[in-house]
Amino acid sequence: MVTLPQPMIVGMLLEGGISFGNLTLDVSRASGFYPDIVMGGAAPLARLRKASIVEAGARIFARNRGLSLLVAAGNPIGLQGVEESCPLRHSRGHGRRKRAGRRRQYIDALNAFVGEEATRSILVRETVTFPSRLGIQHRDVLQAIAHRYADVGIIFHHLARYYAAAYSQLCAIVIVAGSKNFSSTIAMVSTADPLRAQAARAFSEFFLGVAREVYPRYGFAMLAEAEFGDTIRLE
Repeated sequence: MVTLPQPMIVGMLLEGGISFGNLTLDVSRASGFYPDIVMGGAAPLARLRKASIVEAGARIFARNRGLSLLVAAGNPIGLQGVEESCPLRHSRGHGRRKRAGRRRQYIDALNAFVGEEATRSILVRETVTFPSRLGIQHRDVLQAIAHRYADVGIIFHHLARYYAAAYSQLCAIVIVAGSKNFSSTIAMVSTADPLRAQAARAFSEFFLGVAREVYPRYGFAMLAEAEFGDTIRLE
């Protein structure tokens, strides 16, 4: 199993490899290090479909609840909502270029909550880089808050919820009312002619049998029966 930012997963499948410093891993059918199932948003999966890497239909299994705010433990700045965060230093879960999709989702939500002018003031105060930054999307938000490189982090609700519970000595969550209106779905799709077809079918059957009940326990929205398992056409 590989759990990396979606652009990195798409890139390693399109390019046939992934590099970590001076180590390059061959991601191909020949190497055997190749997925049977890919999970992600509709846009990244559509890119893989265009390259004939995955099948044409992806099935929805979860929906996030939009953004929440991450602050230092105890909320020392007394933050209550997005509006109050405008003059503060921000860290966001996605960088300026490679992760434009999720960044765009955050910005669209901010525009709706505080308006375009206030959103621009937030972006001006964005903490883009800092010492020991990993450059692996959401993980950097916790790092920025823990070391006070930023006052507030903008991040998906389920991740803020997890960090606040797992690292309560470092951070706390501030829930943004109405953020669920800016949610997005996550889907799964089989690769074209998977190497381990039987295992892929078994996993899909098991996963879709439990996901609708499990994901809401960890900060995701509860999907309606009609939406859960619905097929997204990637073409």
